[in-house]
Amino acid sequence: MGDIGEFYGGITGKSKQDFNDGNAKFITYKNVYLNPATDINVKDKVKIKAEENQRKLMYGDILFTGSSETPDECGMSSVITAKFTEDIYLNSFCFFLRLNDSELLLPDFSKHLFRSDALRVKIGKTASGVTRFNVSKELMKKIQIPIPPLKVQEHIVSKLDVFDALVNDISKGLPKEIELRQKQYEYYREKLLGFKL
Repeated sequence: MGDIGEFYGGITGKSKQDFNDGNAKFITYKNVYLNPATDINVKDKVKIKAEENQRKLMYGDILFTGSSETPDECGMSSVITAKFTEDIYLNSFCFFLRLNDSELLLPDFSKHLFRSDALRVKIGKTASGVTRFNVSKELMKKIQIPIPPLKVQEHIVSKLDVFDALVNDISKGLPKEIELRQKQYEYYREKLLGFKL
């Protein structure tokens, strides 16, 4: 990963008061942990002064949780898959990878790739600690990832997004499941009740 981009930390130098009446949106640890595609429609805000040198997030950035109570939960990823115009920052308990070439990985491909079991195992191995585990960015730089051609990435995304919607979007998944069970019921009804009179 170190060959394809740079790792950056989240916001720094903030106190609790900076999170009370903030003027800039920021992505929380929980947002990164729970969402393969980062939810940018957030209400969480932090005070950022014009003269501060805080790094803003961009479309395509790959966000990671920096620590957790278990190594398996370290380095959970979330990808900025939506374009936006306002300034958004990342909290200090996370870090992100910004690609040197934004055309290298489709953000929608990255959201699946960095949550895959194979990559999760590699990322988990970069964590060390006793009661709290922290990801090593230096070790993460050494992780090799597959980079298929963009057409292949698009094809993979088209398939995985459909499965993801059916599994995770109740408004799509549940009606489809009901339709399949209805067809299954009708099939067995006709087989079981198809007596010759």
